[in-house]
Amino acid sequence: MKIVVLAGGRSTERNVSISSGYRITNALREMGHQATFIDLFLGYALPDGADASTVFADANTSKDLKISDAVLTDDDINAMRTDGTTQLFGPNVLDICKAADIVFLGLHGGDGENGKVQAYLDLNNIRYTGSGSTASGITMNKVYSKEIMLYHGIKTAAFVEITRDQGTTGHQLPFGYPVVVKPTSGGSSVGTHIVHDDAELEASLVDVFRFDNSAIIEAFVTGREFSLGVVNGHAFPAIEIKVHDGWYDFEHKFQEGHTDFVTPPDDLAPAVHDEMKRVAVQTMQVLGLQNYGRVDFFANDDGVWVIEANNLPGMTPLSLLPQEAEAEGVRYGDLVESIVQGKLKLYADGMAN
Repeated sequence: MKIVVLAGGRSTERNVSISSGYRITNALREMGHQATFIDLFLGYALPDGADASTVFADANTSKDLKISDAVLTDDDINAMRTDGTTQLFGPNVLDICKAADIVFLGLHGGDGENGKVQAYLDLNNIRYTGSGSTASGITMNKVYSKEIMLYHGIKTAAFVEITRDQGTTGHQLPFGYPVVVKPTSGGSSVGTHIVHDDAELEASLVDVFRFDNSAIIEAFVTGREFSLGVVNGHAFPAIEIKVHDGWYDFEHKFQEGHTDFVTPPDDLAPAVHDEMKRVAVQTMQVLGLQNYGRVDFFANDDGVWVIEANNLPGMTPLSLLPQEAEAEGVRYGDLVESIVQGKLKLYADGMAN
């Protein structure tokens, strides 16, 4: 098949997305597909008079990348485009996507996961992997998704929302410190802080509002940290995340040597593991997610607590979903193939949302 791997874009997680995209592209080629990597924001310069379909014969990707730990601002990303324009879809992206049998979304964060790209592809009758625009938008917004989880009886930390127009000072929280402060719509722990007093809360809100107009403040939940991927309704083994120091922030997620991963740990009680799998599938269902995703957990004596769901989980060399699949004997190439085939079946059955 002709497959566009769409990555990059305008998100603060742009660099992570590019690493995922390269690896996905290489794997799809190894599986026999005509896959091409396209940067959503920078686009692709077609030769004069060339048809969009010619890109599938161009082996323009052949390596994995080291991920920079730089957090990119809008100004940083806009400066990459030399023509001075800033629209999300770069030159020729839409035409190239139309020429593909399906688009594999290797995007992370921002417009890649909030449903905007998915809606645009839907409007142009372009098939793509992952969930649809509505479920993506709900899942990307931590306030909306946590309200839905709580409605359905899924344990998740108590929270409040503070918007930019409410300012950064004078906030009375309904729970005590420490708390976790995050952008309401974001990922990869960009802009996330563990806060212990009012002064730290103010500083964390200043930082969050660099990335988002809304901050979510959560009661601090202690426990062992796990993640569990679901592909086409199948829950993979949970992976435990053990950081060497600190907590599982951006650096720990995407730079080697900072974190140990165990899939699954020998001391994880089977009943707890089964409950994680059940809750992961349930969380996907209540949020309307389909094809594939990942659910992050804390586990303690009070049970399993959902941190958040991810509608386009990372596919880099250090990402969690590929490690979980490998623990069950599923090679990376077979994993991406199953994602493509699973979404094509949903389209064939008229079930793609």
